Amino acid sequence: MPAALRFLVSFLVPLLASAPDCFAARAQAASPSEITLVLTGGTVVDVTNWGESARDLQNAIVIVSNGRITDVGPAGVVPIPNGAQIVDCTGKYLIPGLVDGYAGMNSQAQANANLYMGVTTVVARADADRGFIDFGAQPSPHVYAIDSVGVTDDWSLLARKPEWVAKLREGARPIELSPEDTARQIADTAQLGTRALLIGPLVTAANAQWIISQAHDLHLVTYSDFVATPDRVGDEAGVDAMLHMDRYILGVIPNELQTPLVDDPLGPSAATALDYSERVPATDARLRSYAQFLASHHAALMPTFSLHYVELPNHRNLWKEPAAALLDRARMYRPTDPATGDMVYPLPSWSRHLPGTAQRWLETDYQKKADQAAMRLWRINETIFSAFPHYLAGSGADAMGTMPGISLHTELELLVRLGLSPREALAAATNNYALQFGWTELGQIAPGRRADILVVDGDPTTNIWNARNISVLIEDGNILDREGLLHLKK
Repeated sequence: MPAALRFLVSFLVPLLASAPDCFAARAQAASPSEITLVLTGGTVVDVTNWGESARDLQNAIVIVSNGRITDVGPAGVVPIPNGAQIVDCTGKYLIPGLVDGYAGMNSQAQANANLYMGVTTVVARADADRGFIDFGAQPSPHVYAIDSVGVTDDWSLLARKPEWVAKLREGARPIELSPEDTARQIADTAQLGTRALLIGPLVTAANAQWIISQAHDLHLVTYSDFVATPDRVGDEAGVDAMLHMDRYILGVIPNELQTPLVDDPLGPSAATALDYSERVPATDARLRSYAQFLASHHAALMPTFSLHYVELPNHRNLWKEPAAALLDRARMYRPTDPATGDMVYPLPSWSRHLPGTAQRWLETDYQKKADQAAMRLWRINETIFSAFPHYLAGSGADAMGTMPGISLHTELELLVRLGLSPREALAAATNNYALQFGWTELGQIAPGRRADILVVDGDPTTNIWNARNISVLIEDGNILDREGLLHLKK
């Protein structure tokens, strides 16, 4: 994080001490529309069964009342209520509002960018890269908070609570909490309204297993960013989602590299293990065995491919997207160059004494190495995909060149490039969250679900790009002024 931004954060910390108390207020702030809304003539896209079903409903009637979908069926079968507001969707396609399963959202601008791109739910994370969550943004996607657990963390949602200040202060480096403190932490963050727990690199295996069990008893979802805990152990314990294409591949390392990670999950031992896992040949029998293991267990993979998007071939300059004009580079961690859309690789201080040509050579060399590493990771993930595990879409925004809202669509594109069908990729950003996490209020255009609906031009099951072509944006049964989202209110 830039020094200026770190100073700003340190200045704002006292002002944000009560930020987590906004959970309940935020949940009440999005008022469902009291006007009955009827969508007529469109095709409701089927995203059930992990995207493997294809029972689309053509010429559909969708009725929305009080922020919920109350009826869905064929024209001529479902009666249209008197006095309802009619939206003609003839020739268009209806898909559920998109879910970004792992991202920050630190400002009204980022909230607007998400909504503009059809992201109506964000599983939001506060950390040093993404800043604090803006629970007061309005309009806003639905914010489902994810909190770290089991370790000290200056960015935890509890960290500004008087009773937690001393317990969660990181000091020189984070440390693992005692089981007693972890139990209280889980209970307290659940009381705030947290929906998911992040089990990070420092949490050791016994604690990870216990956290997963306790979380499930409280109907909380668990995410893994394991290092000290072996991936296989966490997966067997029932973790719900495994984060990051470059992290869950640690499951292929041998025991002699895993054992030192208990005491050194952030240092040289971790660097050695990550480098080893990244260089495992895509054809290696151990990798294929691990892929089968992942596919046969509960956890879904959330690759956050978009964190490597600008290092993979055929990437676009995301600053050319209309929603990018909302974003402030100073509030983003490692943003790309607006002129090129490429990652900027900081040079070491000693290089300032080199001639300009030597500095440019260094920059090119850093970029080449990063691109090569991204391709190695991609090929490993292709092998993992060949075993057909379940996937969830999360962008990781707004770090490492990712952008709120925009990067969820790059995630969908990359999932399709990996081998998922467009329908399966859509499911990964919609109903898979209902299936994997039990969040049955979202993810489908079906009776009882929340009325977060995108009306799009073009069939997104034949071309995932069509999911971006939003003609009507509906959240909580309210039709939002999509173009108006591009103009922040001062």
